[in-house]
Amino acid sequence: MASPVPAPPRQRLETWHAAAQWAALLAVTLLFTAMLELAHIPAALLIGPMLAAIVAGTNGATVRVPRLGFAAGQAAVGCLIAISISLDIVATFLDDWMVFVGVVVTTLAASSFLGWFVSRYKALPGTTALWGSAPGGATAMVLMAGAFGADARLVAFMQYLRVIMVSIAAALIARLWVDTSGVQEAPVVWFPPIDWMAFGATIAIALVGSYLGRLLRLPSPFFLGAVILGSVLHLGLDVPLQLPQWLLAICYVLIGWSIGLNFTGAILRHAFRALPQIIGSILALMTFCGGLAMLLSYELGIDPLTAYLATSPGGLDSVAIIAAASDSVDLSFVMALQSARLVLVLAFGPPLARLVSRWVKP
Repeated sequence: MASPVPAPPRQRLETWHAAAQWAALLAVTLLFTAMLELAHIPAALLIGPMLAAIVAGTNGATVRVPRLGFAAGQAAVGCLIAISISLDIVATFLDDWMVFVGVVVTTLAASSFLGWFVSRYKALPGTTALWGSAPGGATAMVLMAGAFGADARLVAFMQYLRVIMVSIAAALIARLWVDTSGVQEAPVVWFPPIDWMAFGATIAIALVGSYLGRLLRLPSPFFLGAVILGSVLHLGLDVPLQLPQWLLAICYVLIGWSIGLNFTGAILRHAFRALPQIIGSILALMTFCGGLAMLLSYELGIDPLTAYLATSPGGLDSVAIIAAASDSVDLSFVMALQSARLVLVLAFGPPLARLVSRWVKP
């Protein structure tokens, strides 16, 4: 009896030419991103490339995004955050600043405790769980985490899993108050008319902010330098900024690939082993924020859906779309609280992570 012919060994990507690796990565990126967009998954333009790069990285891909590309992506996200903070949001924050600060500080304390708990029991290494648990600003947290000794790959795993879970929960809960079945995102204008002054100002802020960030030795200098300079000029001097969708998409791809290509089989297995603790911490934070929403609604008479969407820990874009579907929701309150949390997390996340990490067992 003839012995069965053994299956040929699987060819790993390190045996492929670099051009073939890039072509395969691009093809899988387009496939994953299209699937996520069709499923209305938030942050699909970043999660799709990251998932494709994880598949490539764990199968031996040797190509890497140049450092300049990753730096450009970080600076673009910094400009995006600067653009998103408007004077209307600042005015709403000033009207109820005590409420906003109280909610944000309480949420930060809860997320830090959950991160400490996951870190203490060695589910994730070092300060990774602290950064992964930070509420809001998923991309910003991933970009900053590496500068403070955390594993940016696992931080991204935690942050984007929470974005997806929070967005789905917000959409389901919103159906209790309003019919969101017919709500559609505004069509994306991929190639808008270029306002050359605003576009040039954005590019200049990205370049100068990155330079100043390195000169001042800021952590994550390209990202924080662009955020700080862009916010000062946009809010303080009313400098118009423009970041076209096509350019933002390219930057998201560069960031997603940079993170995903550094995944290995061992890192991916570690992430899946820690999945129960990660999901548990996400559900605990979502429950805690839901309790804060109930408190705001009961004590201050805020519309329940407004309070829930405002306190949801992540998924800002999806939350904004759901909030806009109802006349009863105070959209400015929702966006002001979400934006305030992002700013305070950027400001106090690093020192808080360092403080809490001292209590993690070595």
